Amino acid sequence: MTAVLDAKPNAAADDESPDETLASWRARAGALCLDVLLGVAVIAVLVLLAYLAISVSQPGWLWLVYTVAAAVVLLLILVNRWLLPAITGWSLGRALLGIRVVQRRDGTGAGAWRLLLRDLAHLLDTAALFVGWLWPLWDSRNRTFADLLLRTEVRHVDPPERDMRRLTAKVLAAAVVVCAAAVALNYVVVYRQERAVDQTRQQIADQGPRIVEQMLTYGKDTMKDDFARAQSLATDGYRPQLIAQQEAVQKGPVIPNEYWAVSSAVLSASADQAAMLLAMQGQRGTGANDLRFITATVRADFEKSRDGQWRVSNLTVLKKPNLGGAP
Repeated sequence: MTAVLDAKPNAAADDESPDETLASWRARAGALCLDVLLGVAVIAVLVLLAYLAISVSQPGWLWLVYTVAAAVVLLLILVNRWLLPAITGWSLGRALLGIRVVQRRDGTGAGAWRLLLRDLAHLLDTAALFVGWLWPLWDSRNRTFADLLLRTEVRHVDPPERDMRRLTAKVLAAAVVVCAAAVALNYVVVYRQERAVDQTRQQIADQGPRIVEQMLTYGKDTMKDDFARAQSLATDGYRPQLIAQQEAVQKGPVIPNEYWAVSSAVLSASADQAAMLLAMQGQRGTGANDLRFITATVRADFEKSRDGQWRVSNLTVLKKPNLGGAP
């Protein structure tokens, strides 16, 4: 009879582990923050910077750097969350706080696949207005909805012998360094780009009108030199079109043209390209009887050459020259 009475408590103990071995909600939340939320915060910073890189037309390599870095951080989260517990029995956060996910029936490790399914089941904890994450506060076994579905629970165990506080500090420092480096890189690139755009606007505002004036102005006696100068101000892509227009002028009676810009505005600018709208006035002819005033509106596209000089890549007449009467 005594043997029977002694066996009952042991049977109950095998069926249910003592409550003091269960991990507290605070310990579980701390491990989740370190294992998941820290990496998610780093990814959020990188994704935001990648979006800003696209939205302000920063160099394509910068967007690629942020995307690759975010993918690497995501991979580290998955390795820490699923692979390391299957191999070593620990994730970083759980090792620091001395907790482990085990199977409910025998207390053995959950395994990589069960941990994967458990994390997917955490979507139910989130979808239920985060009630599932709070369920351990009043559940007898401190379980979330995911634990109930996968028959797991989180228990306090002896932490590993390795100094996890030092390792955790290194991980936190690495996360801060990654975010700081990404922000600094974005600032440097954006600053340099904005500075380059400002320089382009200033240079085009100063040089653009004079370049267009020189391309459109030619005299009867100096036409050959004037056309050569105009060709030197054009890009290699636009030069054949300009030469064709000059040849058409040479086939007819040569009438001197002189243009000057009365107003101009920079439409767009980047480090090596720009567009400008110009209102032009001028005069055609030489003598008092054939002299005519000219007005025209043109759009000029510019590209910076390898030698750092601005050249016209396209010249579009938006309002054809209007010839006035004799003065």
